[in-house]
Amino acid sequence: MSDKKIHAQPPEKLTGIALTEVPKSAVGVKAIKSAISHVTKEVGFAKGIELLSKINQIDGFDCPGCAWPDPDEKRAFLAEYCENGAKAIAEEATKNRVSPLFFATHPVQEMSTWSDYEIGKSGRITHPMYLKEGSDNYEEISWNDAFSLIGKELNSLTSPDEAIFYTSGRTSNEAAFLYQLFVRQFGTNNLPDCSNMCHESSGVALSETLGIGKGSVTLDDFNHADLVIVMGQNPGTNHPRMLTALSETKKHGGKIMTINPLPEVGLMRYNDPQNPLKWIGKGQQLTDLFLQVKINGDVALLKIILKLIKTREEEKGGVFNHQFIKEKTQGLEEFLSELDTYSIEELVPQTGLSLTQIEEATELIINNDKIIICWAMGLTQHKNAVDNIREVVNLLLLKGSIGKKGAGTCPVRGHSNVQGDRTMGIWEKPKPAFLDSLEKEFSFKAPRKNGFDVVSAIEAMHKKEGKVFVGMGGNFISATPDTEFTAEALQNCNLTVQVSTKLNRSHLIHGKQALILPCLGRSEKDNQETGEQFVTVENSMGVVHQSNGHLNPLSEHLLSEPAIVAGIAEATLKNSKVEWSKLIANYDLIRDKIEATIPGFDNYNKRVRIKGGFYLPNNARENNFSPTLTGKANFTVNKPSDIDLKENQFMMMTIRTHDQYNTTIYGLDDRYRGVLNERRIIFMNKDDMKNQQLKKLDKVDLVSHFQDEKRVAKGFLVIPYDIPKQCTATYFPEANVLVPIKSKAKLSHTPASKTVIITVQKA
Repeated sequence: MSDKKIHAQPPEKLTGIALTEVPKSAVGVKAIKSAISHVTKEVGFAKGIELLSKINQIDGFDCPGCAWPDPDEKRAFLAEYCENGAKAIAEEATKNRVSPLFFATHPVQEMSTWSDYEIGKSGRITHPMYLKEGSDNYEEISWNDAFSLIGKELNSLTSPDEAIFYTSGRTSNEAAFLYQLFVRQFGTNNLPDCSNMCHESSGVALSETLGIGKGSVTLDDFNHADLVIVMGQNPGTNHPRMLTALSETKKHGGKIMTINPLPEVGLMRYNDPQNPLKWIGKGQQLTDLFLQVKINGDVALLKIILKLIKTREEEKGGVFNHQFIKEKTQGLEEFLSELDTYSIEELVPQTGLSLTQIEEATELIINNDKIIICWAMGLTQHKNAVDNIREVVNLLLLKGSIGKKGAGTCPVRGHSNVQGDRTMGIWEKPKPAFLDSLEKEFSFKAPRKNGFDVVSAIEAMHKKEGKVFVGMGGNFISATPDTEFTAEALQNCNLTVQVSTKLNRSHLIHGKQALILPCLGRSEKDNQETGEQFVTVENSMGVVHQSNGHLNPLSEHLLSEPAIVAGIAEATLKNSKVEWSKLIANYDLIRDKIEATIPGFDNYNKRVRIKGGFYLPNNARENNFSPTLTGKANFTVNKPSDIDLKENQFMMMTIRTHDQYNTTIYGLDDRYRGVLNERRIIFMNKDDMKNQQLKKLDKVDLVSHFQDEKRVAKGFLVIPYDIPKQCTATYFPEANVLVPIKSKAKLSHTPASKTVIITVQKA
């Protein structure tokens, strides 16, 4: 291999920034034009419009973007998708190809100097590719040889626990079920997934308090809510179709409260893309009250609200739902007693808000009972992330806002089937009952020891205790924290395998040997021995439904994800009683096995063929909390942030641009924040800039500080922005290098990407 450095980080080069005025409303004409422009550029206008007409339709394919649910009944004819959904499908159906000739022309080292945008825009991978030890160019390999190589490397390990099997959130239920079955038959529970990096904190907190690690609301609940509280979330960029649900809340007389460090445009005003009469103009106001909380000031804010609610209950009564609390909950006295140990005076400075603002929020909560609280990474990626979610639950329990129409928990999940993957058994901490079912159905002894989550998997590879890495989708190096540390970990492996549709940086940060296995996209037809197949997915509100590809595969050398899993399994497992090829010939047989092993999937093949699919059981939605350790919904005791910033230190959170979904970079613009053609920027409060003697567009280096360790990200441009003092924001993956591998949430081990302590130095 060349002695030139393989670059795990995006290049430091700047791309020519342009600043514009921050828009007053989201979506509307500009979003429609942007979506059509991306689709036309990638696939052509006619084919693009045909594709868009199939996204999220009953007989169409599930958007490979976010997991926001589709309406149970009527779907919008030409707009049951968002701008980023259109971009996602345009990238999947792109005319650009990454062929064996492409790999022969471009060495790995050269490609590693490209930006993530440039890498992704190279296009779809057409053939399975192999990188030999010591080589700098991938070469074409047959599927049989690729499977044989994987089987050989896996079977040469001293222990199955030396292999790590990662899963991204776009994998179908069928592929995920087969994948976890293969991994457990191989002998390990090393099944880290992207949930470890996003909503693991939600799952831990909700399982403890309500008995299910999923949200409790349905899409229809937004039509009946009195108050929707959106915390630590930017739907306008990350889940734009959620804006339609919030719009419906407003139409039905409900209020919306937004709690976030940044005043995101999408939560302020909204132009409905499904109604041409509303494409222009000021748009509909969504947020009634905006609380610009400091980064990680959420528990402090919630405690103040809870204390004010408690005082009102003691003075006038009628605030707590006493019947619900008595019949359904446990731990109220301990919770209230601990709440009394805090004073409002000591908590207010942690929020960055005035007491008057918090009192206004409290009045909204006191005067409404049907409350939905939504949240995303702004709550889940902190050291005290589990406390954040549990405090949210405390508030809902006091009001009895769980298990009734128009009320409940709404963790807004990211990738399209991340929740379904977990339901299918993609989890490093499987429940004994699930393993018992697998053993009974498939006649093998399942491993019982917990496996590695994402952070512990990286640490194991870094210590050379993890020797084979298999990534079922995703872009591991660009999604994970501590970029250089993670790169060293992957490069310690004997073999890295990436199942992918498009080229990404994880193909360039590889082990001694590397494989790229190209799979079908969500929009492509999946033809197997018995005919064309469909797959199923689960959205963030627990609806399981079909996804049917409509395009012919871009290459005859692609395999479906289930077929790839089966090929690896057959090459690796010598004594498996599973008829892998038979299952691949007809996915109904896979679904039969899911039905036999996972609760809630009775009559799976019949029900999933019903228009719109079916809902999985949800005990919290049904006002039943028996799965918790106490058999009731649990109040908990939680702690505010204990981070104490020193002079000249700032809290940094990583965020996405509007031209980005997870690690996929569709373009270089962040239109809703007024930043065009540049990603290496840091948003700062203008007073902080003055104190640091920084001016707009000054070039700076960012230094993170954790346990006497320093990490540096060079060459960022300073942008003055409406953000609380001592708070900053940067884009990922450019800033992931600053997130320490050991900085993670208690209990959930989610990387604390929203609470990174940094200093800012002139470059």
